[in-house]
Amino acid sequence: MEANGRDFLNTPPLRTVRFGSSVAEMFEKYRRGDSSDYELLKHQLADPDIKDAQIINWLQEFRGCMMQLTKDHEQLIYTVLRLPWVGRSPAVVDEYLTFLGNLVSAQTVYLCSCLKMVVSHFTPNRVTICEGGVDISDSDDEDENLPRSFDQCHQALQIILGYVPSTSRFLMPILQESFPFIQKSSRNLECYVHNLLKVTVYIPSIRRGVLELIVGKMLKLDVSASRADIEEAEKNAEQNQRTEDQMEEGLFDMDEDMSADQLSVPSVMSHPMAEKLDTLMVVFMSYIKDVCHVDGSLHVERTKDLFRDLLSVFDKLILPTHASCHVQYSLFYLCSFRVGLAEAFLDHQWKTLQDPSQPTVLRQSAAGYLGSFLARARFVPVLTVRACLDLMLAWIHRYIDGQDGSGRQVCCDISLHGPFYAACQAAFYTLVFRHKAMLEVNMKKGLEYLQSLNLERVVMCQLNPLKVCLPAVTSMFAAITRKYQVVFCYTIMERNSRLLLPVVRSSAGGDSVAAITNPLDSFFPFDPYLLRRSGQVIQPLYQVWDELADAELTSSGGPEPSREEEDDFLVGVTPSSLDSHLRSPSLGSPPIGLPRPF
Repeated sequence: MEANGRDFLNTPPLRTVRFGSSVAEMFEKYRRGDSSDYELLKHQLADPDIKDAQIINWLQEFRGCMMQLTKDHEQLIYTVLRLPWVGRSPAVVDEYLTFLGNLVSAQTVYLCSCLKMVVSHFTPNRVTICEGGVDISDSDDEDENLPRSFDQCHQALQIILGYVPSTSRFLMPILQESFPFIQKSSRNLECYVHNLLKVTVYIPSIRRGVLELIVGKMLKLDVSASRADIEEAEKNAEQNQRTEDQMEEGLFDMDEDMSADQLSVPSVMSHPMAEKLDTLMVVFMSYIKDVCHVDGSLHVERTKDLFRDLLSVFDKLILPTHASCHVQYSLFYLCSFRVGLAEAFLDHQWKTLQDPSQPTVLRQSAAGYLGSFLARARFVPVLTVRACLDLMLAWIHRYIDGQDGSGRQVCCDISLHGPFYAACQAAFYTLVFRHKAMLEVNMKKGLEYLQSLNLERVVMCQLNPLKVCLPAVTSMFAAITRKYQVVFCYTIMERNSRLLLPVVRSSAGGDSVAAITNPLDSFFPFDPYLLRRSGQVIQPLYQVWDELADAELTSSGGPEPSREEEDDFLVGVTPSSLDSHLRSPSLGSPPIGLPRPF
């Protein structure tokens, strides 16, 4: 509605109603000790019903007084920074962005305040819905204008960056401080991570820090949602759904029963932490794909740069984290883009495993990644598997040579020989999963290759790796090597079963104690992926365990593994020590040495 030729709703109040003077005059009065107009302006700027025209008018006046907006007026500036400009009309957004640029260039003291204001808009506005006295929402999930609002925030950051080139140095701590608590909604976390990753597109200098921040938060979600807890939650949800379906059939007398294939599988995870992690993994994997591909084709240089950054984050955070189930699949996915990436990742783990300067716990973890990746990554060719086995077995034999030539009595002590046992287990595990592929091309040459590994010497040595490796792995390895008459393990296994388990020295000193289960404290980092939505990306790349082959092997002779061992083999073993999720970070970055460079 118009009154006297002007838009009444969008026209600011008359100057006499506002505070009786212009902004410049207000500053002059404030300097002389009259703060009435100053306080009135702060009050009106904080009005939740402020109109677009009012915002534009005041911002234009502020732009004419930039040199006066010193630290003495920080409360007034903080009020301006809280103006609801995001999502407003284009005229308001343009005026506000211009104001921000002028402010940070004239008064750099407000740079961090401006950055905090912009980052605060990286998540949806808080909207609390209360039912029965309980808050059930923490963000406005239904706001269709969010993409446009987020774009405006990134436009603001780029403008600030243009005026203050050192912005990135101040931005990273603010991004860390502003990260939502993991208790927040999936939508809240999803939006924030999405915007963090978008920042790295135009500020690449902070990408490694942003990746480290995101991966660190996802790891916290990952270790708080154990494999057993996720499976239990999904099992309970499935049972509840089945009960509801049965009740519905009784109520409505359905003519046909729905088959299992017809029942829709929910896309939401029942475990709340797993659901949040699934959401973030979808965002993270989408980012990896978008960075590495241009117009549908792999961009080699961009892919290599991202691989280096992620590998650095892997060394610092993922490798030392015990019992993470899913976050490491970000690198698994990236390596699937090119064989050279997979080989570089394998070589990196191999160098860590054999490096005596690395902490023992990291060397053992690297062995777990090496064996699990070789076993589960379908995109790793047989030639690469053989190359890695050659490296591992050659190192294992050299290690045995060193022990035999030392003149000392050799005992089965994990605290002394942990990396050796981890390497043996990685080799056994790889052979269990990949022997079939190695034999399919040429059975004769494949058997000759297996014989050339001299596995009999490994299992017969005084270090006795069959005594230390996980029973499920040794059982399947024994069945395979017996079937192809490569080595006979059952005599040693039966003898080991009659003896005490290997000795593990107490870290506190004193007498040694016997380990009860999983003495290597090992886990297979690429065990089956449980998250539903992000798992759709992993599924085509993943080598599942062939249950038919399992049945064939166990029926061919030798002790049959128990049901518990079979389950352990298929889904991994829950580590016995979950007291500390994070271990000391690895040091250094070994050179690449696999035959085929990227």
